[in-house]
Amino acid sequence: MRKAEIKMHDKTAGWLTQDEYGYHFQYDEQYLQSEAAEPVSLTLPIKDRQFTSNILFPFFDGLIPEGWLLDIAEKNWKLNPRDRMGLLLACCKDCIGAVSVNRVIEEQ
Repeated sequence: MRKAEIKMHDKTAGWLTQDEYGYHFQYDEQYLQSEAAEPVSLTLPIKDRQFTSNILFPFFDGLIPEGWLLDIAEKNWKLNPRDRMGLLLACCKDCIGAVSVNRVIEEQ
């Protein structure tokens, strides 16, 4: 399983995971209780439930660079262009905009 901390304006907004069943996004409980909480995307409204998808959620997929920048990332880091979660984790820590993606390494 791979996991990412999703930050909104440098505050933990939620958690994105990938496992054998697909992709899952869950807002962080503290973030949900905050008065300043706002959705990371209109397609992922503020809710106290897990969102699940067979493919990477379009909002997160849209954060992955395209064109020549993606080519550079794939070649320098030897990334598979079909591994969308891998690309998201490698390329989207410092995105343009309010959302950032940080890899979470869980100890087994």
